[in-house]
Amino acid sequence: MDTTPSTLLPTLGQLQRRLAQQFQRLYREKLNHTPGKITCQILEEKLLFVVEDSVTKPEQLLLDEGQSELAEQVRNDLATALRSQIVEMVEAILDRQVVDVLTDATLSTGRTSVVIILSEPPEARPAAKDSSG
Repeated sequence: MDTTPSTLLPTLGQLQRRLAQQFQRLYREKLNHTPGKITCQILEEKLLFVVEDSVTKPEQLLLDEGQSELAEQVRNDLATALRSQIVEMVEAILDRQVVDVLTDATLSTGRTSVVIILSEPPEARPAAKDSSG
């Protein structure tokens, strides 16, 4: 049984902010690219990231040269290469096992999505008391 007082647990909002910040840091450090806005949502045992402006300079160069298939392959290879580091980051922050990671990117819009399935929902305290009950 968990004995952590709920007041010591972070809120979902705090967890989501920390995850988004660490995801951006990972992008910056490993890909030498600073993406735009990163949206992070925790929905029960699912974690969703939407990354704006995620296209790196090499990918953009390939797109500009009409090499869209190669750019897609580079994107897929980058997603595969980052997977273990994303898993490690999420497991450390949420203290939950990652069961699956699903990624997709639309290079024409510059957006990337990452859906992570967790072993169970993370522990978090409510942001505010619900007074409707």
